[in-house]
Amino acid sequence: MIAEPDGQPDRLRRFATIWSRAVFPVTSTSLTRPELEEQLLPLARRLSQALHTRTLDADAGKAVGAALVAAHCTDPDALTRTLDCVDAYLVLYCGEDGDQEELRVRSSRLQHAMAAGFAEALRERTLAEQEAISAAALQAQGVVAQALHDTEARFRAVFEGAAIGIGIADLDGNILQVNGALLRMFGITDAMAYGRKVQEWTHPEDAPQTWKLYDELVRGEREHYHVEKAFYRPDGTVLWTNLTVSLLRDADGNPQYQLALMEDTTERRLLNLRLRYEATHDALTGLPNRTFFFERLEKALGAGRGQRYGLCYLDLDGFKTINDSLGHAAGDRLLVEVADRLQGCATAPGEMVARLGGDEFVALTTGTDTEREVDELAARIMNALIAPISIDGRELTVRGSIGIVEGPAGERSPAEVLRSADITMYRAKSAGGNRFELADEEADARAITRHGLTTALPTALDRGEFFIEYQPLVHLGDGSVRGAEALVRWLHPQHGILGPDRFIPLAEHTGLIVPLGRWVLEQSVRQAREWRERYDDAGPLRINVNLSPCQLTHPGLVQDTVDILERTGVDPDALCLEVTESALIGADDDLLKPLRRLAEMGVDIALDDFGTGYSNLANLRRLPVSILKLDRSFTQSMQQFPADPVDLKIVEGIVALAHSLDLAVTVEGVETGAQAEQLRILGCDTAQGWYYARPGPPDRLHELALVDATG
Repeated sequence: MIAEPDGQPDRLRRFATIWSRAVFPVTSTSLTRPELEEQLLPLARRLSQALHTRTLDADAGKAVGAALVAAHCTDPDALTRTLDCVDAYLVLYCGEDGDQEELRVRSSRLQHAMAAGFAEALRERTLAEQEAISAAALQAQGVVAQALHDTEARFRAVFEGAAIGIGIADLDGNILQVNGALLRMFGITDAMAYGRKVQEWTHPEDAPQTWKLYDELVRGEREHYHVEKAFYRPDGTVLWTNLTVSLLRDADGNPQYQLALMEDTTERRLLNLRLRYEATHDALTGLPNRTFFFERLEKALGAGRGQRYGLCYLDLDGFKTINDSLGHAAGDRLLVEVADRLQGCATAPGEMVARLGGDEFVALTTGTDTEREVDELAARIMNALIAPISIDGRELTVRGSIGIVEGPAGERSPAEVLRSADITMYRAKSAGGNRFELADEEADARAITRHGLTTALPTALDRGEFFIEYQPLVHLGDGSVRGAEALVRWLHPQHGILGPDRFIPLAEHTGLIVPLGRWVLEQSVRQAREWRERYDDAGPLRINVNLSPCQLTHPGLVQDTVDILERTGVDPDALCLEVTESALIGADDDLLKPLRRLAEMGVDIALDDFGTGYSNLANLRRLPVSILKLDRSFTQSMQQFPADPVDLKIVEGIVALAHSLDLAVTVEGVETGAQAEQLRILGCDTAQGWYYARPGPPDRLHELALVDATG
């Protein structure tokens, strides 16, 4: 047996064959089924091409819909069968190389365009038929209605052959004649149509002006009108139509008949509703999606005085871990189960649940008492997540973090409300998760500021917005300046000068800390070279530069430092790198290896903020440090003389331990002369603080204040 070829032409042919078999029984053409297939083949090719274009070509879909009308496939059922065929087989036969989900979305949009093109072409054909019917009727004026229909051959040919429903009634509303297309649309017989009055064909969804327009027409005050109108069929189903009603006058211009032309739009309306549903609902969970939610939120925020809203923004805790460990299919089933539970939480009037995407959901409540209702809604959501969810035989415990925003309508935009809820949700997550938090305007403002700073950071370095201030390091024995600590600042265009506590954590989070740290290191080392050249008679000056924990793990740390020292011509002993004690707690050999290499080169390593962590003092022997920087918390009680004897003993013990390990001791936060004297007596080597000088520009390195900062 020879295998059937499976190339693109063959797949197109199969699609065209299925299409022709589907629509052939309801066409009005004289073509055979194979001949119709040949007509549909180029249309199938055009749909296939439109399915794969970079930008969806809606005109291609419209053209295919119009071509169906041109091929005499004008029965509404022909459009229905075509859309069903495209929905079931277009992606199957013509989309084997693309993303299936995206192609199905494109197919739906093509179906919508085809229906629009079909309707437009059918409407144009209808108008032409209407003119022909009107002309035929006018030629038979003066003859009684029944004679008109029996004897006027031209009228009869157009009337019966039309693809749309046509009905004629007198001015009292008595139905005189209907064509076969109209009978098929309604599913009725001649006997069921004749004898009825137009006024009986009402529907609850009739627009208010529909029957007003009708009354104006039969009174001769208007020539025609066009509306979208629904009718009930005898079986209880609804028929939707584009209805055009025209007034036919006699030879003297007096109103005589009314002519109704009906185009069946039921399938197109259902398609629009389906597309609308797909556009406003999440495909996985069936919940309203972000688009639908924003529509509802905008409506809630635009409500009248006295109305309020409450919003719960939920993010599942640990969902990524479940997704990564069990797979996306298991993650999807988990989301479906969570969605079902959330749906059961929002059952009161004015409440809804939506999925924004991923594992993020929102619940909205509206009314006059949302301050209480939104708290109850959040509690119901948390309770709904308590019971484990069974996925593939595993019992999974799911928790969530919720941010709550509540307030009066009319004060904020949807984007502002959702942003506040998002910020608050992350505050709940940062606090450990499995909880809900209420929005706080000050916390929102801080978070928004952080976001703005994070966004501005990448370009701030290029724009030269960072600068460095230096705080002297003073020898406690003789009071001479031995060096300085480099402290980076950000001159922000809107917020002014920002200290490192405002932006260093953001730089660490975004990864910018590496290039920023490299820049600080190079600028500081260059400054150290200038000091050594200017103050050579004062002895060698050392520059202290802080290292972020993120920089410690960067593979280029050692090479960057070597390159900077070589480019600037500065000896390694002029540089001291400060590393916080917390960054080295439990550090393994891989983390310590770069520091050891730098220490072996002659670079000093200082253990910053010593005494604030929980490191074992025995670990000092394995750390490649040469300096301990004692945290200011140990010396605060020494601002007055004499100091607390317990604090003196602690500092005395640390200094003795450090010196026994050949480590120098630097003290931070010296603010009074009393502190300085006590620390000198205890044997500390160097100190820095406001007593000596505040951080400032490099040319003020030797300008020491030597006054109490507290005074």
